[in-house]
Amino acid sequence: MMATISLNGGEIDYLLIDGASDLSPLVLLHEGLGCIAMWRRFPYRLAAMTGRRVLTYSRYGYGHSSRADLPRRSDYMHVEAQQVLPELLEKLELRNPVLVGHSDGASIALLHASKFPVAGLVLFAPHVFVESITLSGIDAARNSFLTGNLERQLALFHPDPKAVFEGWSSVWSSDHFLDWNIEQCLADISCPVLLLQGDRDEYGTLAQLSAIQRKIPAVVTQHCLIDCGHSPHLDQTDHALDLIVEFFDRMTGASPKAELASASI
Repeated sequence: MMATISLNGGEIDYLLIDGASDLSPLVLLHEGLGCIAMWRRFPYRLAAMTGRRVLTYSRYGYGHSSRADLPRRSDYMHVEAQQVLPELLEKLELRNPVLVGHSDGASIALLHASKFPVAGLVLFAPHVFVESITLSGIDAARNSFLTGNLERQLALFHPDPKAVFEGWSSVWSSDHFLDWNIEQCLADISCPVLLLQGDRDEYGTLAQLSAIQRKIPAVVTQHCLIDCGHSPHLDQTDHALDLIVEFFDRMTGASPKAELASASI
């Protein structure tokens, strides 16, 4: 069901798809330009294939949720992970979730899991440090926005596409964000992790996945999807869903100290 909930920072739009109450719910965390609608049919297919409850929501400043305080500070993902998300989960009475994050949302998932109990992590194109390819990708996105192409696309999902784009791109492009790095938090994550990234990702390299796998003392499975860009769940939906279901089939028996698993598809 689509609904709105009041949190300390304002109103949050969310979608909660029903499923088995005895299974850990799935909580989707969108990318830096995303919102509920930009997941498209993925949440519904994920719910159907797993039988689990699926929550997705638009963060402050996105979709039809309340406006965000701009410009964002360099710790905005920490604030989302350790203040907003816990408040939302508590109000909706969703405990021990599996976090499914994309890009910024994947980084938020890692930060949350380093402080709060989660059953697992499914991460699409996560970032744990800033790469030159990320900045190049943002520059290309800015050019697309200035020509009007990206602005028109974002206007389909956000009432204020300029605020969405500037709120995201300005912090990532700022000099003070160049040293942003969350690798130090990874050692505190004890749940199983699934990493998916496309070999044609325009915002990051497989160095991100390698860093996560080195640092997390839990079962980490990574897949590089061939001929896939920054959004594996949209570029190769069927493949991504199959890998997630396979991950859930193994997740119950995962040992936090087991040998790291790695695969390339």
